[in-house]
Amino acid sequence: MTTRKRRRTPPSDWQLPVLTGWGFTPKQQRLLVVIGSIAGVLLLALGMVAIVASINSSGSTSRPVSAAAPGFGQAMPEEFHGWQSPKGLEPIADRAKDAKPFTEKELFAQKNLVIDKKRSLKLAGGAVAAECASSFWGQALVDALGAAGCTQVARGVYQSSDRRYVAQYTLLNLRDAKAAGELVTALGTLHRGGWVLPLEQAGGAFVSGGYSQGGAYALGHYVGLVWIAKADGSEPTAKDDLTALALTVRGAEKPIYRRVVAITGPGA
Repeated sequence: MTTRKRRRTPPSDWQLPVLTGWGFTPKQQRLLVVIGSIAGVLLLALGMVAIVASINSSGSTSRPVSAAAPGFGQAMPEEFHGWQSPKGLEPIADRAKDAKPFTEKELFAQKNLVIDKKRSLKLAGGAVAAECASSFWGQALVDALGAAGCTQVARGVYQSSDRRYVAQYTLLNLRDAKAAGELVTALGTLHRGGWVLPLEQAGGAFVSGGYSQGGAYALGHYVGLVWIAKADGSEPTAKDDLTALALTVRGAEKPIYRRVVAITGPGA
């Protein structure tokens, strides 16, 4: 009788020498490989999430509730210029000599600022606040305001009579002329990551992402901020005289000069 030799079963593709040595069957080895592959994919995904989170957190700064959060798309000036205080304002170089707080009635009594014979800037709204941080975004700028001893912020928003332009004038009440000059200088950099918030009034909004110009003027212990733009946010053309617009909105500074006269007398 011929004895038939039993054919040897070929080794499974899933037999790994190490696992076989540990006593795992081919079926068990296959299951372990599948589980290991899934775990590897999950670990890779978790690693990518951690990397992305790390990148995002490295570019952000936590902000206290006292400062207005700088959300994406905050309006800010594309161009900026700063000027130091003229010598004629030396009598109000220190707030101790000009201690009376300004009021909304004092600063925004003039409702129309004349641009030319055909146009004017009409006051859409004005407000004065004792807490400066809430009127600005950008933590570095808010910190600079605190260091300068800001105790008041006034904002007046205007719309041109032909409705083509918007402007906002902001006045800051600071500790002294030194603090005012330092803030104006710092704004040359700080305005790229922080600026005054627009006073929301009908017809006086600044277009987020639109073109605008800003300026800072040291005025004794005060700082005036000028912010101007076309109402539609487009860039100015040769027909748009934004310089005249900036000079016009600075008419809101007249009460500051009256304070100088009140200290020095009319003949000074």
